[in-house]
Amino acid sequence: MGNSHDKTTTSNSEEGVAPLSKYDDKTVTHHAGSGKDEVVGEVQQENVYEYDDSRKLGVTGAVFLILNKMIGTGIFSTPSSIFAATGSVGISLMLWVIGGFLTFCGLSVWLEYGLAIPRSGGEKNYLEHVYRHPKYLATCVLASQMILLGFSSGNSLAFGRYILYAAGNELKDSYKARGIGVACVTFAVVLHAAAPKWGVRLFNVLGVFKVVILLFIVFAGFAALAGHRLVPDPRNFDNAFAIERGEGYGGGGAYAYSNALLNIVYSYKGWENANYVLGELKNPRRTLTIAAPLAVGGVTVLYVLANVAYFAAIPKADLATSEVIVAGLFFKNVFGDTAGARSLPAFVALSNLGNVLAVSFAHARLNQELGKEGLLPLSRVWGSNRPFNSPTAALFLHWLVTVIVLLAPPPGPAYNFIVNLYTYPGAWINSFVAAGLIYLHYTKSENWVSGWYTYLPIIVIFLLSNAFLAIVPFIPPDGDWNADGYPYYVFPVVGVAVLLIGAAYWTLWTKIWPAIRGHKIVSERIIDEQGVEVIRYRKVKTHHVN
Repeated sequence: MGNSHDKTTTSNSEEGVAPLSKYDDKTVTHHAGSGKDEVVGEVQQENVYEYDDSRKLGVTGAVFLILNKMIGTGIFSTPSSIFAATGSVGISLMLWVIGGFLTFCGLSVWLEYGLAIPRSGGEKNYLEHVYRHPKYLATCVLASQMILLGFSSGNSLAFGRYILYAAGNELKDSYKARGIGVACVTFAVVLHAAAPKWGVRLFNVLGVFKVVILLFIVFAGFAALAGHRLVPDPRNFDNAFAIERGEGYGGGGAYAYSNALLNIVYSYKGWENANYVLGELKNPRRTLTIAAPLAVGGVTVLYVLANVAYFAAIPKADLATSEVIVAGLFFKNVFGDTAGARSLPAFVALSNLGNVLAVSFAHARLNQELGKEGLLPLSRVWGSNRPFNSPTAALFLHWLVTVIVLLAPPPGPAYNFIVNLYTYPGAWINSFVAAGLIYLHYTKSENWVSGWYTYLPIIVIFLLSNAFLAIVPFIPPDGDWNADGYPYYVFPVVGVAVLLIGAAYWTLWTKIWPAIRGHKIVSERIIDEQGVEVIRYRKVKTHHVN
């Protein structure tokens, strides 16, 4: 990592800490604001934001934090859209394997960044470190994406639909399912706000529960392959790599394949979850290098085997049109339509709840980090731990965005739209993060130091795959442009628009408002009482005070 511009302060709190980065303004060990420039507004003390060691996560907690975000709606719901897009059993399975490989590529990139910059916030810190000019632009763009699209809507909707399916109600998207989804995310947010330790304990328990459910599906799939099922053999593995067209599947072209890969990326999403809360990990460098590969490797194996199980028991046409309730249909075909079999989807719903708990935990802390830095309007509110020593206001912000996205789309294929909208802008962000790491490797003046090294081919593969996912959705599909119930270009346009909103906010925040109010934005790097490097944005008057 590079040297700071003005002065550099190092921390001895953890052996092997890399020197501080090159930053826009200055690095200090205390709150600045004295001297010739006058800081606008009250400076908040760092200890307002501290967590004690009992609240920090070890290896086990970090593994389940990652597992809970990775294993959510995706593996129980998206296999239908993957097969519908490809029309091939073999290609569908290969895409899941490719998704696992790309996840490991991304994980390696994030490990290198995370070990060099061990702060909460994930890719926000990484973009800030590389893209320093124009000042703060990368920060604002990412903040827009994280706040406006960092929702739990997909898993909340799946929770509602699986609850209704278990109760024998309608299978299609409805506002009844969405209402249950609102109750789901409300429970998660209230629990994290009022009883944060119990929130962590619950998603740890549900993390074990998710693994058990997936293992149950895998072993039930082996039984189905052996002939233990209540439907005729779908013979999906005969000529598995043939590309077919049928009712609801095949014939979508490159656009369909990019959507399929986006859905797979969504199913694997969560591998970066621990990087968002590095400040809340015990011995973050050791914890991250153990927990992240362990969680991602286990999930990859389970995902591929679970898809084999689905193909062993569900005919192609039924699978392609099953939408969110793939696992529910699998249970019905293997165990029948008994009351016991109908109760199994309720367990999948609990898995969705675990994902909502994990996502709300991590994204609320990212929202809080943006507030602590002074980046948002009412930053003091969003950054506070009051009144329960938890990020209550940041949790509310996450809840609000989740509910709006959950209720806004009209009834129909809302789930696929939510999945694509949630995942798509991340392809742009990941591309810039990967390109930034190449720059750091080959720019000697950066003096880049990390406890992990990612080889160039791995970075390039991750970069090109994300560039593909970012560009191809703008290419018209071969078939109906409104096949999903909305124009094909809606989610990429909305996704790019969200990133542009961040750029517009940057213009207001750093150019227009300062010109009107007579101040400038200055970033400060601070070493807090725990030896952790953090950033704060200050409004500094542009005239001197006598």
